[in-house]
Amino acid sequence: VAHVAQFARIDGNVVPKGLPCPAQALIGGDALDRAIMAASILAKVSRDRFMQRLHDAHPEYGFDQHKGYGTPAHLAALRSHGPCPQHRRSFAPVRACLEPALSSLPA
Repeated sequence: VAHVAQFARIDGNVVPKGLPCPAQALIGGDALDRAIMAASILAKVSRDRFMQRLHDAHPEYGFDQHKGYGTPAHLAALRSHGPCPQHRRSFAPVRACLEPALSSLPA
């Protein structure tokens, strides 16, 4: 049996389309609503654990320190080592690292 929420509160100013229940967007919701506060903490802990596993697989990027944010150290590692499979290709610095490689491929 699938469990579907009866109502969702979203931290932000836009309710995502296609939710299976009614929803309300709250700007600054992580400071206003206890459920959003809790969800924010759970999301951060999950992200931090994932970034530690990513660091274990690719220590040259320092994912354990910057958690994927575009810090100067992360950008320097990206320029030095190029992107790993988990780097988001839509992130401009990753795209910039890939473009020279793409332009040198035969047509």
